[in-house]
Amino acid sequence: MKTSNRIATWADVLTTALAPVIWGSTYIVTTQLLPPDRPFTAALLRVLPAGILLTLFSRRLPQRGQWGRLLLLSALNIGFFQALLFVAAYRLPGGLAAVVGAIQPLLVMGLAWSVDGRRPPGLAVAAGVVGIGGMAALLLSPGSAWDAVGIAAALAGAVCMAAGTFLARRWRPDVPVLAFTGWQLLAGGLMLAPVAALVDAPLPALSGPQLLGYAYLSVAGAMLAYALWFRGIARLSPVAVSSLGLLSPLTAVALGWALLGQSLGGVSLLGMALVIGSILAVQWASAPRAPA
Repeated sequence: MKTSNRIATWADVLTTALAPVIWGSTYIVTTQLLPPDRPFTAALLRVLPAGILLTLFSRRLPQRGQWGRLLLLSALNIGFFQALLFVAAYRLPGGLAAVVGAIQPLLVMGLAWSVDGRRPPGLAVAAGVVGIGGMAALLLSPGSAWDAVGIAAALAGAVCMAAGTFLARRWRPDVPVLAFTGWQLLAGGLMLAPVAALVDAPLPALSGPQLLGYAYLSVAGAMLAYALWFRGIARLSPVAVSSLGLLSPLTAVALGWALLGQSLGGVSLLGMALVIGSILAVQWASAPRAPA
């Protein structure tokens, strides 16, 4: 029984890990296929169609008393996070934004400790710190610009995603995971709509590859990835899930090397190894233990 539980846990880890891997692939789609300088439009077209399709497919309404919590989760996980993510991405080098975002596992550990009284294992804390260092070695360059507004947006985005991950597990509604995912994407997309209309320029006539790029962002990057992510939150600890988010920039770097010919030096490879080791250590430390 103990062995089967461990196998099931690691199967859930691998399934959930597909979500940040898919998100990492969206970087190359966005930069190579989509019209430039329309970040909020990209975020809107990523989440809103997926939310509409999932809510129509699931046909489940949350209970009346759960709408307030659902709207807050939608803002934290989708609306606020996506907006802050793109502000940080535009004002900071991508590497610096990812390094700041790597604090999410530590933030979730802090929330679990302060709210639920669950003190994180020392191994998980140490692994979280190592993950930040590994991400810095992988992505930072000596000339990285430290823009105050960009740093603030990246920190606020990390706090939003950490709080959303923690509260999504704590406030699990009585609806299937697809309905839970769909309503968050739908509400978050409606929050992004006025921002996209006010800030971004109108879209030009889209080519076939651009339409396929937006379709990939919505179907894979939102519908599938967020469903896997929230399924993982329901089955794993929030700390374990948040650490898997580090796979997103790792995937983006690996795809850039494989498809675009971007270089990877020795320091970058060391950083990648440290991040992978950090993720595995957090999973090990966060796995449920059988009673003695």
